Amino acid sequence: MQSTTIRISIETREKLRELTASTGESMLFIVDRAVEEIHRKHFWERTNAAFAALRNDPDAWKAEQEERSAWDITLADGLEEK
Repeated sequence: MQSTTIRISIETREKLRELTASTGESMLFIVDRAVEEIHRKHFWERTNAAFAALRNDPDAWKAEQEERSAWDITLADGLEEK
């Protein structure tokens, strides 16, 4: 895995050292995991905001509901449940 150097505050470095000591994981792994978690959180916040905006637009929400209804027929596509 390639890596690079970044600047962090002394406080953050100390927290990383504590996490490394208590988890046995590397600083790189902890930073990677933290960034991934923030990235996922941000993704879902944007997704939820977009969905809320859709629901607040009556015409767009009606079109969404109509599209869902159109796709519902695929649930009975003749495939047997296992």
